Amino acid sequence: MSPVELSKRNGPSDDTLHPQDRTSGLPACTGARPGKETGASVAGQMLATRSSPWPKLKPWHLSRRAIVYVRQSSPQQVQEHRESTARQYALADRAAAMGWPRQQVLVIDEDQGQSGDSIAGREGFQRLLVEVGLDRVGIIFGLEMSRLARSCKDWHQLLELCAIFRTLLADQDGLYDPTDFNDRLLLGLKGTMSEAELHILKGRMYQGKLNKARRGELHNHAPIGYVRLPGGEFGFDPDEQAQSVVRLIFTEFPRQGSLHGLLRYLVHHGVRMPVRPHYGPNRGQLEWRRPNRETLQNLLHHPIYAGAYRFGHRAVDPRKKIAGRRSTGRTIHNHEDCTVLLRDRFPAYITWDEFEANQTRLEQNRARALSPGAPRQGVSLLGGLLHCGRCSQRLLVQYGGRANRLRYQCSRGAIEYAEPICLGVSGRELDEFVSQRVLAVLEPAALELSLASLDDLEAERARLDQQWRQRLERVRQQVDRAARQYQAVEPENRLVARTLERQWEESLLEQQRLADEYDAFQRQQPARLSEEERTLVRQLASDIPALWHAPDTTPQDRQQIVRLLLDRVDVNVEDNSERIELTLHWAGGFISRHRHTRAVSGYDQLSNRDQLLARIDALRAAGHTLAQVAEQLNREGFRPPKRRRDFNASMLTRLIAKASPPKVRPLAMTDRSALRACEWWLSDLARHLNMPTATLHRWRRVGWIRARKVNVAGGRWALWADDTELDRLRRLRVHPRGWSDEPFPTELTTPKLQAQSSTTTGS
Repeated sequence: MSPVELSKRNGPSDDTLHPQDRTSGLPACTGARPGKETGASVAGQMLATRSSPWPKLKPWHLSRRAIVYVRQSSPQQVQEHRESTARQYALADRAAAMGWPRQQVLVIDEDQGQSGDSIAGREGFQRLLVEVGLDRVGIIFGLEMSRLARSCKDWHQLLELCAIFRTLLADQDGLYDPTDFNDRLLLGLKGTMSEAELHILKGRMYQGKLNKARRGELHNHAPIGYVRLPGGEFGFDPDEQAQSVVRLIFTEFPRQGSLHGLLRYLVHHGVRMPVRPHYGPNRGQLEWRRPNRETLQNLLHHPIYAGAYRFGHRAVDPRKKIAGRRSTGRTIHNHEDCTVLLRDRFPAYITWDEFEANQTRLEQNRARALSPGAPRQGVSLLGGLLHCGRCSQRLLVQYGGRANRLRYQCSRGAIEYAEPICLGVSGRELDEFVSQRVLAVLEPAALELSLASLDDLEAERARLDQQWRQRLERVRQQVDRAARQYQAVEPENRLVARTLERQWEESLLEQQRLADEYDAFQRQQPARLSEEERTLVRQLASDIPALWHAPDTTPQDRQQIVRLLLDRVDVNVEDNSERIELTLHWAGGFISRHRHTRAVSGYDQLSNRDQLLARIDALRAAGHTLAQVAEQLNREGFRPPKRRRDFNASMLTRLIAKASPPKVRPLAMTDRSALRACEWWLSDLARHLNMPTATLHRWRRVGWIRARKVNVAGGRWALWADDTELDRLRRLRVHPRGWSDEPFPTELTTPKLQAQSSTTTGS
């Protein structure tokens, strides 16, 4: 190929070039692909370099593809900035002018509307990297380098690939070879400037947005119960039923005590949520949707209902972002941690104190270590309120056994650090003790409670009755509208009349259904209490213990009452005995301290065990029978362990037998003569080691001690144990157990061979 032909193929003359292309003073790339050119072709190439307007363009570049990368940062720019998009697509003409056939020019525009701050989600840029890595690309065209990437990480990754496969880069300023140092330096500076420009643009827009937010003028969509006014600010929803539903939610949440309880209340009474969609064909139109947990949670957490303006409650955490998903990584801040919080800016449904009380209740209802949690379904009364007096950890609620018995246990250290269990108490007796203290506090306020209960019941029924009447009024308005539409249509136009007639009939059926449901509601819950109901409420309120233990009173009701009166209960056990100390932290700051007796597992844990045994011996010495001794102990206030309240004769029989010293049975000559050196009868060795015979039998079965069967008195077991073995058995007996699946040490469970013994022990 002659130099003239090469010049014609490489592109047009200087008259057709962009002015900046003609004046580009970038040095030429003098390197050649190894194995591709001979000495003669090198001379021709040098001549072509002097005459070509693009000295960096080589024949192997023209043999590969030319890629035109098109990108706009947002859908709004794609729609409005049409000239920029047209200029980018026109780069295909520039590639053809430089010598690439049209079929070799590939336009990648999959990233239209995608930001260039990251490679995540940009399928077009990823496709570009793949094409370069497969050695298919000779040159990449972009209107400017910021179109390719605004992240130095992605930009330098592209430069590295282009340098390896000798791919050129071209923008409106010139032609660049990444293998050339000067071009590489210039491209690096352009990438840094693109990233800095993105940062400057984002910072400028955010500061303008923040400045408007600090004035309380930056508004998004209006939440439930509000609408955007013509001036841009928010106001109450003009629909009275929408306002009453929002007020009902904030009235019932403190009464129900939890978000789930509020949701169940709304569903039970058929209350719907007033929603105005932010998009779609019904945008801004009032719709009634069934309540759900997420909507109620957002409503209760929003400070606008207390009249406050907030901005910056949803920050983006880069660690939580997921590639390809733009809305991920958002973290929700509390209202006090928002960037902007301005009070008294909007009409309010509740006061600020009520809003903060709701936030405190929601935080306490969370099932976390630092919060008591919401009232649960179990029979536990103090769940979430009990704290250990030793380590200040919250006691856990446990149910177990055949009777599903309740127990409070401080096992946080055992769960997290494998420590021994701190303490545990029986739940039934402790709940009864605390409930007696609570009832004693409520008893003086019986009259006030009865009056407040009457007012509260009537107010609740009035609110529900208002909801029903507003729903009936709305459905009557819909029936009237359907009737007017049907009557306004021409009678002969049956295509329209049939549809309007069907809508009218559906509205009439809906009105009848609501009317029937409202009649049923009025029969069950009339707006005002009858005199019989008033008398019943006064009787129940005056007899608080009967109301407390009534079958209709649920455990959740009792838990909620206790949480209104008590903030915290500290419990401590004295020396693992039956005596416990209770500290009740009442609402308002008052603290009361009490002593209580818990159920223990055995007599060894009783603090008055020695006094009890001495009193039993004294009464028996005085000639009393065991039944009389039991009655006297009960009168004197002695209590047995576990959950028993009184002593009886059989209990005293077992106690005396266990407390009496064991009687040593003398061995006969035949017994001793049947034993070998260092051998013991099993029962004698058990008494010698002060351990149960059954445990020693188990050690024999599993091979932890050497034994043989002796045919004496029907067959007896003789166990071999010298002084060393006795020491091993004692250490095995007192070895502490860890987890249930943790085995004993091998050196304690392996018996010694009899031939190794050098010491003789007599039995």
